[in-house]
Amino acid sequence: MHFQRLEDLRIDSDKTQAEIADYLGCQREVYRRYEKGTRQIPIDFLINLSSFYGVSIDYLVGITDTKKPYPRNK
Repeated sequence: MHFQRLEDLRIDSDKTQAEIADYLGCQREVYRRYEKGTRQIPIDFLINLSSFYGVSIDYLVGITDTKKPYPRNK
């Protein structure tokens, strides 16, 4: 699966693949493969990226077009 939204959010945030890879603690090439869909992205990375970009995981993976994350449980 191609995660076009990962790439779009990164570009909209003026970040490089290397900067996001550093944030996640992985190599740039590994992150590039996540964006291109040639490597499955771990759930903890999806959680971190959804928090970083302020969107839901459902939005990141293309389940919904609504960016707003769900309210947190208190």
